[in-house]
Amino acid sequence: MDFLPIKRALLSVTHKDGLKEFATFLHEHNVELVSTGGTMKFLKEAGLPVTAVDSVTGFPEILNGRVKTLHPHIHGGILADKDNAEHMATLKEHSIKPFDLVCVNLYDFASALQKKLPVRNMVEEIDIGGPCLMRATAKNFHSMLILPDPKHYEKAMEEISSEKGVSLQFRKDMASKTFHLTSQYDTMISLYLEGVGV
Repeated sequence: MDFLPIKRALLSVTHKDGLKEFATFLHEHNVELVSTGGTMKFLKEAGLPVTAVDSVTGFPEILNGRVKTLHPHIHGGILADKDNAEHMATLKEHSIKPFDLVCVNLYDFASALQKKLPVRNMVEEIDIGGPCLMRATAKNFHSMLILPDPKHYEKAMEEISSEKGVSLQFRKDMASKTFHLTSQYDTMISLYLEGVGV
């Protein structure tokens, strides 16, 4: 689709800069907010209505938060091609609501490196769900908008405010930036693991 209306958003961020203003903007534009953990707490404290991810999945966070968003009711809602009738019928069959926007930024592995923690502690600083959400949304930019960094909120608000919806060009640009970011993130982790013992 050329222009995407934003009706449902998943917000799960490490960096909260500008998040209150952006989420408030989304709420004022009748966007349903879905969130996890610390982000959900932050949004609730800001007085915003938020749907918990575990109420979407019907399954609690497990393994000390290692598994939260890795679920068909999340990724199905992200990866469905909205121009594909079969995809949309599958969502309906399984009672999966589609998402339109995913706003995610990653655990700060660079800051964790400076702490020189033991390897067992460092691996807990490796984000898994975040890159999965980002890559899935970026792959499906024809039907989704990914925002991988707070610096893109202002432009996103301009796009969302337009009568037509978010342009395909902006969605593609955000997808490109997202794959660049996840590539850098994986490279940083790879270089760290090459340089330490077990």
